[in-house]
Amino acid sequence: MRETPLSLEGPCGPLEALYLEVPDAKGVALLCHPNPVQGGTMLNKVVSTLQRAVRDMGYSTLRFNYRGVGASAGSHDMGSGEVDDAEAAARWLRTAHPQLPLSLFGFSFGGFVAAALGGRLEAQGEGAQRLFMVAPAVQRLQAPEQLPAAGELVVIQPEQDEVIDPALVFAWSAALQRPHELLKVAECGHFFHGKLPELKGLVQPRL
Repeated sequence: MRETPLSLEGPCGPLEALYLEVPDAKGVALLCHPNPVQGGTMLNKVVSTLQRAVRDMGYSTLRFNYRGVGASAGSHDMGSGEVDDAEAAARWLRTAHPQLPLSLFGFSFGGFVAAALGGRLEAQGEGAQRLFMVAPAVQRLQAPEQLPAAGELVVIQPEQDEVIDPALVFAWSAALQRPHELLKVAECGHFFHGKLPELKGLVQPRL
């Protein structure tokens, strides 16, 4: 099964995306990529691994480039703008599959985007079924209110992360009042070099 290139209507022009429709899907998954300033795109290998992992579990998937990345219009906002882009992508998915539950996935900066989107959708009365934050940029989440209060939350953090300080993520998790699962990946750096099968093995049983 190959993904289909799409151009979605975003808040500041077209957003480049890749969509895969799985027959008899049990849900839809939106994947948010890492920091564009550091070269992050929807083709990032961690995002690609997550896409294949959820596809193989029977989910239709959508990944997209934020504003100013690849063929997506606009320029980086590095904050709420990317969350706006993710919201537009989520709306497209919801319109295409109104009956299917939505799961959100985000890697690094995308972890912040997916989390903030989850909180925003919940505030609008249409929360996601689950949220996976992988090596997430938790320092960008200004308040617990940005996170969804309901739905499953899984945080996956490499213990040798050289980009996001693992201690910061662990402290954030410890202070979090809502139920969630924190999974630590030993001997693993930010980009999961040599550990992508392990990442897949953590995600799939939780779908």
